[in-house]
Amino acid sequence: MIYQPQPAYPTPAHAAAAAAIAERFASETDAVLLLNSCARGKASPDSCLDIGLLLRPERYAAHAPALEDDWERWYAIAPVFRALEAAGRFADVHLDVISGVYTPGERSWTDGPDSFELEIGNHLAYAHPLAQTGPYWDELRADWLPFYGDELRGQRLAMARRFCLNNLDHIPLYSPRGLHFQCLDRLYNAHREFLQALFISRRVYPIAYDKWIHEQVVEILGLPDLYEQLLHLFQIRDLQSSEIVEKSEHLRELLNCYAPAPSESL
Repeated sequence: MIYQPQPAYPTPAHAAAAAAIAERFASETDAVLLLNSCARGKASPDSCLDIGLLLRPERYAAHAPALEDDWERWYAIAPVFRALEAAGRFADVHLDVISGVYTPGERSWTDGPDSFELEIGNHLAYAHPLAQTGPYWDELRADWLPFYGDELRGQRLAMARRFCLNNLDHIPLYSPRGLHFQCLDRLYNAHREFLQALFISRRVYPIAYDKWIHEQVVEILGLPDLYEQLLHLFQIRDLQSSEIVEKSEHLRELLNCYAPAPSESL
């Protein structure tokens, strides 16, 4: 299965706003990128319009603050954005100025997965260029796609598994103490960390860890049976019973099956 999403706008207002942004910022950036649901043809009228203004790192340091100020002033007064806001309940523009520099960040044991693979995926693998004035976006794609190198991949997979297992290991200890909602939080974070490990293991960039799960697991990875098992993880009838401990053990089995330790999967 080859996943080949096509950009599509849910309303003419979304299309008009995207065209206006591309026209205004094309000459000031290396690329104007359509991101997220519109870039993949998955948006609804209530969806926001996600845009990335890409600048080379040296230009980013010098020009990003001015671009952001210009954007905020223009967005406040331009009629094309009022028309977008009228198109749907949450229809507005989320615009970020990005440098194309991707490095793993610091993370804690209880915050869930970091955004390293998400940023690369959404900026490079699943984005759609609305305007390009140079080769920088294509250069980044050549550097990072189809996936980063095996040494970093091994480190990242081991890290994602370690954080996932840490959350799973806490659940059997917390449940007898009556910390049922903490167990649920640990299970949810472990689920997101499982998805991170899953995508790293498969050498595919993810879109998100808290939405578009069907699209990612079924359409991108081609794992419909796994998707059904993930749905059942959160079908918990009695939070105060040992059921959530059983769910955590099931997720542990899925982790070892679908995203085994690096020495087993490289």
